[in-house]
Amino acid sequence: MRRVVTGEELAQLYNPDPFAMPRWRAPVYRTPFGIILLVKLVKLLGWIVRLVFRHPLAASVLAMVAVTWVKLGWVTLVALVLALVVMLVAWRWCWPRSFSRWVGRPARGKWRTWCYRRRWAAVMTIAGVAPWYQGRTLLPVLGKVTATRYTDRVMVRLVSGQSAADFAAHADNLAHGFGAMLCRVRTARSGAVVLEFIRRDALAVPALPIPADPDLTALPVGRREDGLPWLVRLHGTHVLIAGATGAGKASLLWGLVRAMFPLMQTGLVRILAADPKLMELAYGRVIFESYGSYAADPAAIAAMLDAAVAGMQDRARRFAGRQRDHTPTLADPFTVVLVDEVAFLTAYQPDRKLKERIMLALATLTTQGRALGYCVVAALQDPRKDVLTIRNLFPDRIAMRLDEPEQVDMVLGDGARDRGAACELISSDPATGAGVAFVRLESDPDPVRVRAGWVTDADIRDLADQCIPDHVEWPEVAA
Repeated sequence: MRRVVTGEELAQLYNPDPFAMPRWRAPVYRTPFGIILLVKLVKLLGWIVRLVFRHPLAASVLAMVAVTWVKLGWVTLVALVLALVVMLVAWRWCWPRSFSRWVGRPARGKWRTWCYRRRWAAVMTIAGVAPWYQGRTLLPVLGKVTATRYTDRVMVRLVSGQSAADFAAHADNLAHGFGAMLCRVRTARSGAVVLEFIRRDALAVPALPIPADPDLTALPVGRREDGLPWLVRLHGTHVLIAGATGAGKASLLWGLVRAMFPLMQTGLVRILAADPKLMELAYGRVIFESYGSYAADPAAIAAMLDAAVAGMQDRARRFAGRQRDHTPTLADPFTVVLVDEVAFLTAYQPDRKLKERIMLALATLTTQGRALGYCVVAALQDPRKDVLTIRNLFPDRIAMRLDEPEQVDMVLGDGARDRGAACELISSDPATGAGVAFVRLESDPDPVRVRAGWVTDADIRDLADQCIPDHVEWPEVAA
């Protein structure tokens, strides 16, 4: 009979029992060595082509190195490498910003991409975000990685049927899996999320220097967790600051004052300071009296707010039909209403008529003042709705250390804590937790972790000394 199947068919040759059932194994086909070599060469050629198209710069560098080695020798190659290193060091020393943009950030991004790709399958599977479907494990697709010295932003394309909530529920697993301090899930386009990994804590900053040319839409008051400056917008918005006692609200308020001080000196900005506690803002009272107004008594605060409302309405009548936006001028300066403890005026004030009068003035300023150059910055400890009923009239909100997890969503909006704003976990140690906050802007619902610069008493004295003609000796307070 003609053999139909070729190959080796081996029976049980070494079994002495002639009645034993034979055990067959599959045929073995001998592939010629030339075909194996050809397949390997084709795969190598394909890998080289993909490398050239995916990494043209690296491929060009390798080609130049090879040609230099062959044509000019290794001595010339070493000399060229040393010259390139010297040029890069000089570039980094003399022009750090351009070096970071064109060399540092791309190189860091490539390195971090390799780090994530190396552990991607294992971490996704063990963390529970790689679903099992029809006998296969489906991995979310790793996208672009943007890295700074402190954070990584990883774009992830979701598996069909997944949502951002699936990743938010396993954020701790992802942080530990990739060796990060913290992982936050940011919303992106449909079918994708951004994983923000915090690798180093950048939030340890003193008071920032006073800017020479302040921008009311970007006042530097601290640092973000990704290492970038924390810029607060005041022109065209209102800001609500909530935090427990000792959370660092005073440093943030004084940081805003320091950042605006050059504009206050030129007359383009004035501040109306309401200080019912008679503690934080009173230390620099001369600053507000020189470039605005200061009031501590509730009746005086109500009169100051009523005057602000009257001035705003007069400005509205003059702007009507002429302009829709406000530009600070000497005649119409940008006015900031700074309230240190607004809850004492809106909820704990025993005089009901006075409380209603203050609440009406604040409501009028927050609803009509944005386009007219009026901004309300209010700080409070208790963010409950019955304490401040106009809480939703503040577009931008800052939540510092809070006492209860439920208070986070009261300040930053629904779902803020699920997106990583764990304000109740901020340390109560002033050295590590004072000034730390989460910010939710009107234009971006995702909270960002920041820290305000620490404004010392000496910094406030320096500002006050510039408002006093003759130098005044400040009394020292015993610690």
